[in-house]
Amino acid sequence: MRKGDSVSISEPPDALSPPPQEGLAWSVDESPLAIGSRIMPSRYFLAPLAGYTHLAFRRVIRDLGGLGLATTDLVHSTMLVAQRPKSLELIATDPHDVPLSVQIFGSQSREIIRAARWLEDQGYQGIDLNMGCPMAHINGQGGGARLMCDPEGACSLVGQVVSAVSIPVTVKMRLGWDSSRITAPVLAREFEQLGVAAITIHGRTRQQGFHGAVSLDGIRAVVEAVNHIPIIGNGDVRNAAEAFQMRQATGCHAVAIGRGALLDPWIFERIVRAARGEPSEFIPTGAEQVAFLRRHFHRMYEQHAELSCLQFRKFAAWYGARLGIPEDLEDRLRRFESMDEFEIIVQAIATRHGERTTSVPTALIKVPNGPVEHW
Repeated sequence: MRKGDSVSISEPPDALSPPPQEGLAWSVDESPLAIGSRIMPSRYFLAPLAGYTHLAFRRVIRDLGGLGLATTDLVHSTMLVAQRPKSLELIATDPHDVPLSVQIFGSQSREIIRAARWLEDQGYQGIDLNMGCPMAHINGQGGGARLMCDPEGACSLVGQVVSAVSIPVTVKMRLGWDSSRITAPVLAREFEQLGVAAITIHGRTRQQGFHGAVSLDGIRAVVEAVNHIPIIGNGDVRNAAEAFQMRQATGCHAVAIGRGALLDPWIFERIVRAARGEPSEFIPTGAEQVAFLRRHFHRMYEQHAELSCLQFRKFAAWYGARLGIPEDLEDRLRRFESMDEFEIIVQAIATRHGERTTSVPTALIKVPNGPVEHW
């Protein structure tokens, strides 16, 4: 993405108000799902979102219930092997943050293998290979979605990583580089033979970026290409109905949700409730939403101390819109510099939330506009 390019935000009019569920009849398998040797608590997973799905966010989402597997932000294998502080921060976890997979990327097989072995030695229990990121600075290095343009090289890499470790190895990819190069079904078939434990498929091509509709037919083609490993559908799921629709239309075994979880952190609990036939149309109270805000920052503070005051600012507009925080308090949430100052602001929010009427967060999670080649 070039400096000065505009961005778009993808969200429903009011993500915390779920769509009506009356009359919907979904038939999907909710029995325990195994990925390698691990049994997932649910079939609804948190997809990695660079800059957002850090340890603190994963923990507060897990606290709400309903989440199965979570995956870290993507980490460059070479930087991880070198134990660069930023890379170690991205893979930070704790005993409550399970099940977890670490997503790594790169173009050099040797470095990716070294990173995978290091992660296994450190006690991590799952590795996810990124072949889906559309960003130019990653594709330009031969990583991300670019790997899908070289099926032979992709298979060689996957086979070497699977052979190098004993923990489950999964792959996340897109349908292909563009509409003329839909390689996901062929790759999925080969990856299964190489011993991959599961595949997450985002239902767009790299050329689409985050634009256009997710192809459920494309995801189904990947499901039909494999014999037994789980296929996890991904893309534009923002409520329980869309999660069930993806599973029923594609036959995928699970669903990974990224931006939808930023729009509504309660989405996993909603889906699991709906799957059990229980009411899922609840709207969190203002007090519950304020408590979520406070827990989120406290989790960040546990890891980053005063630096969290700066890191938390990008969430200010989302909380401002979702809680109806008056603009003066939202502005203070963008500028606070200490835990004490944060607590004062939150006390004011608890008293004044709902004063401002708004249904659309002004900055939730941005995706680039313009030609994908410039991302």
